[in-house]
Amino acid sequence: MHVERLELRQFRNIEALRLDCPEELHLFVGPNAQGKTNILESLYLLSIGKSHRTRKDKEMVRWDGDAARIQARIRRQDRVDRLEIRLSAKGKKVVKNGLEQRKLSEYIGSLTAVLFAPEDLTIVKGSPQVRRRFIDMELGQMSPWYIHQLTRYNQLLAQRNQLLKDTAQGRYSSGDLLDVLDEQLIDLSTDVWIKRMTFVDQLTRWARDIHTAITQERESLQIQYQPSISLRDRNDAKAMAVAMADELRRIRKQEILRGSTLIGPHRDDLKLMVDGMDLHRYGSQGQQRTAALSLKLAEIELIRSETGTYPILLLDDVLSELDDFRKTHLLEAIRGKVQTFVTATGLEGIDGETINRARIYRVRQGSISEQG
Repeated sequence: MHVERLELRQFRNIEALRLDCPEELHLFVGPNAQGKTNILESLYLLSIGKSHRTRKDKEMVRWDGDAARIQARIRRQDRVDRLEIRLSAKGKKVVKNGLEQRKLSEYIGSLTAVLFAPEDLTIVKGSPQVRRRFIDMELGQMSPWYIHQLTRYNQLLAQRNQLLKDTAQGRYSSGDLLDVLDEQLIDLSTDVWIKRMTFVDQLTRWARDIHTAITQERESLQIQYQPSISLRDRNDAKAMAVAMADELRRIRKQEILRGSTLIGPHRDDLKLMVDGMDLHRYGSQGQQRTAALSLKLAEIELIRSETGTYPILLLDDVLSELDDFRKTHLLEAIRGKVQTFVTATGLEGIDGETINRARIYRVRQGSISEQG
C-alpha cells in the first residue's frame, strides 16, 4: 500500500495542499498546533471514513470554509485507486474512483492504515473503552462485514436501552418487544464475539514474538479477550447464544431498573499481561509502552497477512515518547516495508540515517513546505 499523492482543501487549518509522496518516509516538523497532525488525520480519515480526533465532521472544515475535500491516489500492488472524502453542511460523501460509496462498509479496506499516537499508550493503562475501540478500528479495516455487524449492534443497543428506560418509567409494560430485541442482540453479539476473539488470537501470535524481540527474551506477553459474561466454549456460536440468553433472563429486572444493557460486546475488555502480571494494574511505564508498541507493530503484520499488502503507518509525535531502544526497534521493524508518515516538533533524537532517507517538510500555521 502506497500513497502516491495527497491533496487537501479547506481541511482544518490547511487551505490547500498537494503532496507527491514517492518516498517511503515522510517527516513533518514544526511546533505544536501548527497543523502537523491534520495531515495524518486526513490519511486516517481516508482509511476508515472517520476521524480519530472528533466525531463531528464539521470540526474538520476550515473555519472560513463551507466544505473540505480530501483526495489521494493510492497504489496497491498493480492497482491504482482514487479516494476522496467531501465534508460539508450537507454531510459526508465518500467517493472511490469517481463513484460515491453508499455504504462505508463497501469503502473500508481501500486504504489500510495503522496510527500510533501518544494517546495509544493508554491502550494498556486506559479504560476498557479504549481497548474495545482499538480492536474495532483495526478489525474493521480488514473486515467490512464486521463494521456492518457492529453498526447494527450499536443501533440495536440504543433501541434496547431506550426500551429498558421506558419500561422502568412505566411507559411500556409488555416484555414481548424486549424478547424480540434480546434475540437480535444475542445473534449480533455472537457475530461480534467470534470475530473479535479470532482477531485477538491472530494479533497475539504476532505481538508475542515482537514483544519477545523488544525485551530481548526477558519477558513474555500474553493477551486475553475478556467477554462480559462467562463463555466456556469460545468456538461454539450456539453455546455462546445459550449463555447470553440465560444471563439476559437472569438480570432482566436489574437492567430495567438501571435502564441499560449490562452485558454484551460493548462491555468487554482486553487483558494484557507480562509473565502472568496484569500490565494495566502493575506494569511499569516502560512495560506498558513496550506492550503498546508490540500491539501496533503486530497490527502491521496482521493486516499484511490478511490483505496481502502492508498498511501505511502514521506516527503522530510518538518518537518523542519512546526511549532510544524502543524508537530504534520501531524504525528498524518498518524499514523497507511500510510507507510511513511521521510528525515531530524537531529533528532532535531522530538518527541521522532516518533523516537522510526521509522527505522532510516544515509545517507552520497550516502551511507545508518541503525542506531542501
